[in-house]
Amino acid sequence: MSLIIFHEFGHFLAALLFKYKIDKIYIYPLGGIIKFNDYINRKVYQELLVTITGPLFQIILSLFLVRFDKDIVIFSNLLLFFNLLPIVPLDGSKILSCFLNLIIPYKKSLTLCIYLSFIFLLFSFFYSYFNYYSFIIIISLFLLLFKIFDELKLINYSFDKFLLERYLYQFKFRKTKVIRNIKDMYKYRNNLFIVNNKIYNEKEILVKYFSNKL
Repeated sequence: MSLIIFHEFGHFLAALLFKYKIDKIYIYPLGGIIKFNDYINRKVYQELLVTITGPLFQIILSLFLVRFDKDIVIFSNLLLFFNLLPIVPLDGSKILSCFLNLIIPYKKSLTLCIYLSFIFLLFSFFYSYFNYYSFIIIISLFLLLFKIFDELKLINYSFDKFLLERYLYQFKFRKTKVIRNIKDMYKYRNNLFIVNNKIYNEKEILVKYFSNKL
């Protein structure tokens, strides 16, 4: 349990550093979740740092514990490996999402992360089954039956929230992407639209979108 708490403490400290709005913190026997009530449109370095500080804190604690109990360290490493798989809602999926959003539109990244989660979850399930890692099987089943399907249902909601944030608030990014369709908007980019041979900024397009003129 101390491994899980220390892991989540790493996420918590980084979230405080970037002034994330924290809703709740859940601690379970084999993992934890921090529920944020915050913007989707964060900078990529902020999301990466909040995500990787958890595993980093767990590694630091493992290096300390290896002198006293090697079995705990083996268990910690196994949990860490599983946590870094690209499976929603594990840290590995959040890291993958950050990199995907640099190269593909936001909505496509959401969908791709879900599909990859199913693939890696099935791989993890069969690997665990044949190697008798029963606790990983339990986590895998839980994720498969609940969280991933929930995230699949929420893709449109997440995308609408993403658009609404961009409509209501001003976000500035270093790079700009030229696109033609609102569904192709990028998360870590300023988006410029070409419509009927005219150029519009994303705010102009979103105003039309939310006033049903698009």
